[in-house]
This record gives sequence, C-alpha cells and structure tokens, in this order.
Amino acid sequence: RKTTQGLRGHRNTHLIVFLCPLDAQPTDAEREVWEKVDLVLKDARGILDELQAYKGAGQEIREAIQNPNDDALQKAAWAAVVPLVGKLKKFYQFSQRLEAALHSLLGALTSETYDNPTQNLEREQALAKQFAEILHFTLRFDELKMTNPAIQNDFSYYRRTLSRMRINNTPTEGENEVNNELANRISLFYADATPMLKTLSDGTTKFVSENKNLPIENTTDCLSTMASVCKVMLETPEYRSRFTSEETVSFCLRVMVGVIILYDYVHPVGAFSKSSKIDMKGCIKVLRDQPPNSVEGLLNALRYTTKHLNDDSTNKTIKSMLQQQ
Repeated sequence: RKTTQGLRGHRNTHLIVFLCPLDAQPTDAEREVWEKVDLVLKDARGILDELQAYKGAGQEIREAIQNPNDDALQKAAWAAVVPLVGKLKKFYQFSQRLEAALHSLLGALTSETYDNPTQNLEREQALAKQFAEILHFTLRFDELKMTNPAIQNDFSYYRRTLSRMRINNTPTEGENEVNNELANRISLFYADATPMLKTLSDGTTKFVSENKNLPIENTTDCLSTMASVCKVMLETPEYRSRFTSEETVSFCLRVMVGVIILYDYVHPVGAFSKSSKIDMKGCIKVLRDQPPNSVEGLLNALRYTTKHLNDDSTNKTIKSMLQQQ
C-alpha cells in the first residue's frame, strides 16, 4: 500500500502545515538545527536573486575572440568576466553549505525518536518546512541555471584566458579568485544540467552510507511521506483551495519532485519500481494537470536526473506518461 492512502485520514491533515507559507515555529528540541539552517536559507534568497539577474559577458567575449590582436577588447572581456566568476564561485560554495544544512535536517528528521516518519514530520514541522524550502530553492536554482548558457560560456572563457596568461607569464589580476583545483570542481559543478540537485542527491546518498546504524527506511519513508503530502495537497480541491497564490503551488510541485529524486537516489530499487512507496503515476498526473509551460523543467528533472527511470523494472506506463510532450 502506498503511503498516500494513510494521508487521507483526518489525523494527518495537520501535516499540511509544513508546506504552508506560514512559518512553523521551532520547538526547543529543534532550535539548534533550525537556527543553523535558517542562516543558509536567508542567504538562499539572495543567491536566487543574483542568479536571476546574471546576464553574462557574452558580448565582450565575442568581441575579444573576433579581434584577438586588440588588447583593449581582451582587457574589457577579462574585466567583465572576473567579477562574474566571483559570483559563480559564490554559488558553488553555497552548494557546499546547502549540503551541510541538508545533512543536519536529515539527521533530525530520520532519527529514531518516533515510531514512524509521519510522526517525525508532525513533531518537527519547523525542520520539515526548512527541508521543503531547501528543495524548493534547489529546483528553482537549477531551472534558472538550465536556461542560462552564459554561465558555462563565461567560466570556460575565464579558464582558457587564465591558462593563456600563465603560458605568456602575464600578470593576472583576479587569478587568486579561483585556483586550478577549485576551478576543476566549479567546472564539474556547472557541467551538470541540475548542479544543486546533484549536490543534494549525492549528499543524501552520503548521509545514508555514513549512518549505517540508521535503517534506510527512516530516510526513504521520510521522503515518500513528503512526496505523498505534496501530491494530496495538489490533487485535493479542499487543500488546493487554501493556497493563497500560484507561488505556493510551484513550491509544492518543486518539493514533490525534489523528494522523488532524492528517494530515487537512496532507495535500493528507486522511486519507479512496484515496491516504491511513492505513487509515481499519481505524482506525474498532478504535474501533467498543471499548465505545461509551468512544469516542463520539473518533468525534465524527473526524465533526466533520476537514477532508476530507465531500469527494466520501471512500469512502461510511467515511462510513457513522462515521455509525452
């Protein structure tokens, strides 16, 4: 039986709180983790604003490449790219903080304190809300990154120019901005279609492997319960009518897709198998019921960033539901 069925009961309706825009206040037991994660989430808003405003140095780079002997244009392109690389470095470093925050939250939400994950999420609503906010940020960041080719172009140009300057022994202002080892890591980060989601997927996998004494079900049940809550909220008119804005709908959709992807990474057979506790057909149907242009990025995340979708055990109906354009 899928977890969703249990959520239709009255006693779970107050779980809905963790997804509402109202701030769930942390209890004394939650406070230490909550405050640590809150600092990260406060910075997350600024990161999204900076990424949204990121225009890139495409024009300066094009002019420099077309006129290789024009020193003024080379300098102008370099001057335009260096501060942008500072931003890309900042985004990358933020991903490390986000992963650490995720570890703290998973530690609290999967602990052995309660009998089941629903109780954990009910008793620790403030932390569950933060977990949802991290997933919302992650999918929003990746949506913005996917539609901005300037990011990889700027960074590639920076690395090419830097290595040329080193060969020619040209003094490089801003070189200490990103050393070679860090540049490799940043390059790998942005090479991924969904870099923040990959960071969280790897982080969740790492959390499970580092906590071998913790039953894996503690983590997977926590994730499947959150996916079910989102699905029920989105498909039930009674709950849906409580949403104050389309942004709340987007929030729910991103959280649902985020937890499905994390579940797919850490569950031995993934989110798409018969034994999965996530009602994948129901979740995909909820996505399909939204205006198409608002969910294409989320459907792509399920198509291209999950681990088990193309396994032989995946139900053919699920595959074709996802492949429909």
